[in-house]
Amino acid sequence: MSSLTLAQANQIITAALAHSKQAGYQPMGIAVLDDAGNLKAFAREDGASMFRFDVAQAKAWGAVGMGVSSRLLGERAKGNPNFFVSLAATSAGRFLPQTGAVLIKDAQGRVLGAVGASGGTGDEDEAICIAGVQAAGLAAG
Repeated sequence: MSSLTLAQANQIITAALAHSKQAGYQPMGIAVLDDAGNLKAFAREDGASMFRFDVAQAKAWGAVGMGVSSRLLGERAKGNPNFFVSLAATSAGRFLPQTGAVLIKDAQGRVLGAVGASGGTGDEDEAICIAGVQAAGLAAG
């Protein structure tokens, strides 16, 4: 069984930040979690607000916990808001169904963790997460 390494997590962050800079996005915070929702690595660019860590981690935590991207969680929340409010309350605020986090999968499709970003729009956050995962030779889901 494979697991997410610190080297892979750092590679994801480095590539995601490079993609963000190239695209001209605002300063970002990026959190990489393992498959149990534990923080593996985090970076907050100079100028990013103090909330970036909490938001990026909560997006990734929700994604890995539910086994789908945070974009899909946000879409599901529209149809069942009470359940998603309950999830946020049950998790002491660690769950955020907002676009900007994707699963990290190995070549066999096994979930290794998730990466979440905060600082831009949800689409921008998601785009840099995908770029980071792909640059590490893994699959985004």
